[in-house]
Amino acid sequence: MTEPRAAISPSDLTYAWGDCHRCLWLKYNHQVQAPVTMPLIGDLADMQEKYFIGAKTSDMHPSLPEGRVHSHGGWVASKNIIVDGKDSGLFIRGKYDLLLEFSDGTFGIVDCKLQKNDYDKSQFYAPQLESYAFSLENPQKDSPRTISLTGLFTWSLDKPWGNVNAGFGYRVNSAWYPAERNPIALQERLSDFVRMIQGECPPSKDSCGQCNYVVARREILGNG
Repeated sequence: MTEPRAAISPSDLTYAWGDCHRCLWLKYNHQVQAPVTMPLIGDLADMQEKYFIGAKTSDMHPSLPEGRVHSHGGWVASKNIIVDGKDSGLFIRGKYDLLLEFSDGTFGIVDCKLQKNDYDKSQFYAPQLESYAFSLENPQKDSPRTISLTGLFTWSLDKPWGNVNAGFGYRVNSAWYPAERNPIALQERLSDFVRMIQGECPPSKDSCGQCNYVVARREILGNG
């Protein structure tokens, strides 16, 4: 039998939490999830992040505090999460996009996004950003780091450019959207998350495409 998953992915605190809890419960208790393919997204995101390796923070946005890009794609793991006064046995584990190091010795977490249009989704991604900060300030092994800033750095499509001789490309607009630190909100989200994962299997979300597909298939084919 498959062992329950102990590591909470930061991204599951946003999209997955707002989606079907039954699918999320199956993922953590039985490590069962539908396959997901996102052609080019990973390559484009990696290109965006690597472009700023070693850069000054002012090269990304003038409103950022003085500093530099410390690292890209680093893994973090937090201490075990306490819920209702007890050790849940679960911890946060994930890979941040960019870690900034500021001249005052503090650090910043940046999540890079590629978007069709320029808009601020920092509030939606706040639990994910805060979970990276929590992991760096409460690490399993390494020395803690003080996180003074989190936010989204976005590229949004503007227009194509180039010609057949020079080659073609896409021009993008960039924006910086800081997210307000909120450790209390993260603890509330984590507590709800852990209680759901460690409780009975929840009902399916009515609009869940995966669950509806399984039901429809079973109605047609039975258990085959």
